[in-house]
Amino acid sequence: MIGPLEKAIQKLDIFLVDDQKITNFINKKLVSVTGIGKKVYDFVNPLNALKELEEKKPQLILLDLNMPEIDGWEFLEQMENYNTDAKVIIVTSSTSRLDVQKAKNYKRVIHYLTKPLSTGSIEELIQVYSAK
Repeated sequence: MIGPLEKAIQKLDIFLVDDQKITNFINKKLVSVTGIGKKVYDFVNPLNALKELEEKKPQLILLDLNMPEIDGWEFLEQMENYNTDAKVIIVTSSTSRLDVQKAKNYKRVIHYLTKPLSTGSIEELIQVYSAK
């Protein structure tokens, strides 16, 4: 059953940007099952996600930090070159306080979650996004 918070944001287009296919698969299932997104796109190559930003116009991006092509920090920097209002939630295995602090320097980043996502962290994600 979809609650009031989920109803508020169920029209979102969401990008999942993580170089691990299995992580994207699991996260896509979680996002779909909870009903928070209209369309969910997953990318294992962050450069491909950047190319699709202006065409697909996601409202929310779940972004990993540690990726081989470009890392999450570079992705955030390059986002500034695109016409997008997307908000970003970092979803990473990094528990470094330095990364958490660094994330606060990016105006698009609205939250920082550690992997793996769960239904509880999806609820947290909903609350954070709804509050922004």
